Amino acid sequence: MVKSSKGFRSRSRGTFTKDVRERGLPPVTRFLQKFETGDKVIVRIESSDPHGMPHPRYQGRVATVVEGVGRAYKVTFLDGGKRKWLIANPIHLIPAGSQKAAGAPDA
Repeated sequence: MVKSSKGFRSRSRGTFTKDVRERGLPPVTRFLQKFETGDKVIVRIESSDPHGMPHPRYQGRVATVVEGVGRAYKVTFLDGGKRKWLIANPIHLIPAGSQKAAGAPDA
């Protein structure tokens, strides 16, 4: 038997698979999103852009923006009672409470 891969994107086929009409890169405005300190965001990994991607285990987490780090943002959240931080590009973050976050279909 061959040893299974333990890479960064292993066992994430369902998480990173897009619907047919969502394939390819998202609009440029998703790359240029701005967040303020204290904003609530949801970690929603954009599979078509691997730059600044957080680990797949944090997909769907609600986090708070702490500060900007270059083009990316440092976000924090509680994971089992322990404070954790992520640095992620804005393409992988969406504002909490938006229609996109609720899973509403695109208009």
